[in-house]
Amino acid sequence: MATRLPLLDDVLRSVERRYRLPSAPHFSRQALESNPAAILAIAIEEARAATADGEMPSRTTKRHFLESLSRIIRDAMRAEQGDPAFQAMVLQHQTAYVREYASLAAHADKDRRLVRAAVNAVAHPAKQRLASSRRQAEALAQLHELASSSSWKELAEEARQAVELSDIADDPSLAHGIARIRDEAALERLQRLKDLAPDELIQRYLSLRDRNGPRSGSAGAAAQGSASRRRGAEVEALATQVLQALALRLGREEGSTDSYRVVTSLRVPASIPGNAERAKSEWDVVLLRNAKESSDSVSREGERNKDVEGDRENREDEENSKASPAWDVLLLVEAKASVDAATTDLPRLLRGLRLLSQADRNTVYSLETEQGTMRLRGASLCELNPDEAGVQNNAKLKSTVLYFCDAPAETTPRLLSPATRMQLLSAQSSLEFAGKLALGQETSPQDLEPVWQELLESPRWLAVLHQYQALHQVRELMVHADDLMAAIQP
Repeated sequence: MATRLPLLDDVLRSVERRYRLPSAPHFSRQALESNPAAILAIAIEEARAATADGEMPSRTTKRHFLESLSRIIRDAMRAEQGDPAFQAMVLQHQTAYVREYASLAAHADKDRRLVRAAVNAVAHPAKQRLASSRRQAEALAQLHELASSSSWKELAEEARQAVELSDIADDPSLAHGIARIRDEAALERLQRLKDLAPDELIQRYLSLRDRNGPRSGSAGAAAQGSASRRRGAEVEALATQVLQALALRLGREEGSTDSYRVVTSLRVPASIPGNAERAKSEWDVVLLRNAKESSDSVSREGERNKDVEGDRENREDEENSKASPAWDVLLLVEAKASVDAATTDLPRLLRGLRLLSQADRNTVYSLETEQGTMRLRGASLCELNPDEAGVQNNAKLKSTVLYFCDAPAETTPRLLSPATRMQLLSAQSSLEFAGKLALGQETSPQDLEPVWQELLESPRWLAVLHQYQALHQVRELMVHADDLMAAIQP
């Protein structure tokens, strides 16, 4: 990375971090009495701290965990004020055919596409016009109409009858295509899904799901997604404006108008080695500094390509290197509409930084942005490795990465992340506990002890055990739009 700039470091050090949380969670006794989620978060963090010291958590910590989890489940199961998504999950856990319906519904969109593709392969209107007889054309039209109207049982029956028609049987290719529709497993699954739908328990399940928000694929879900995208775009545009103000001030300090640049939607190229799985591959807003490199000080990315096309691009890259300067990354900014959105994003962000840090130090990489192709020095990217900072030491991360938000800071921060709450509620013992409540059977917080054991012993629960540390780290990296602008202004 380019040499650190005193002004930039001053801005990042002085900016108010209004979302910040203490390194260890704490609440007043009065607040805790009405907030089982906060008690649970504190108990989890106490358990993490104890295990980190090689000790067993105290009995008090365990009791607080079990009792607060029990309260959260009871609250979630309340008929009117409860959590409809969790109640639907419990109903699914209790009833085999509700589970079957949920599994089929999860793949229904894909199954519909498969069936309609199979129908279009033989019965698309353009194919119908090529039919050898009126009877053949009518059969194809019927298949297409039934698929378009999602009449799955009727489509299966029509395919069975059509494949036996002499007008179709005499055409092996057409007969094979219709037989493929008849035998398509996706069509069988769609029929089963439709057969199950009228059941009373499944209708209750669907009603609970609908109370939690519009169904996937519905007009409501599309509208909700569109609104969410607009909100995200607004925050990203605001982050761009603020970083442009920072770039202008840095440029004025140096007496230069072209030393700094802000780009958006910076995409990580496949040419950077390393594991890209579940890593952030696109960065919202990035502040760059002109590296002022000499053309012979670094290798060019194109020099790695030995094919003809690669050689041509390499020659063009060398010819244009003087007109297209190389840049160093100074600051990566992720725009988020809420604190919760940033919390769930952190693991992906850290993996994205590790991926960028695998760049070859002596290579200049071409990265696509909304402003065009930018040439970034590998030496700059190598400095982004978050592991060098350590999980608890945010000093380096805070000087290179920001979460940018314009949402107000909460009066009472939510200490238990939504993802952690969902994993706790989704545990087998939690669902069994809730099932007993639904049936009016006796329950005890001790019934939830297997969840406690999983928390302490299972690698799958490490993210839950470290959930407060992740929340603390995210909030250390998060700044409000107004606060960052105030720190930039002289």
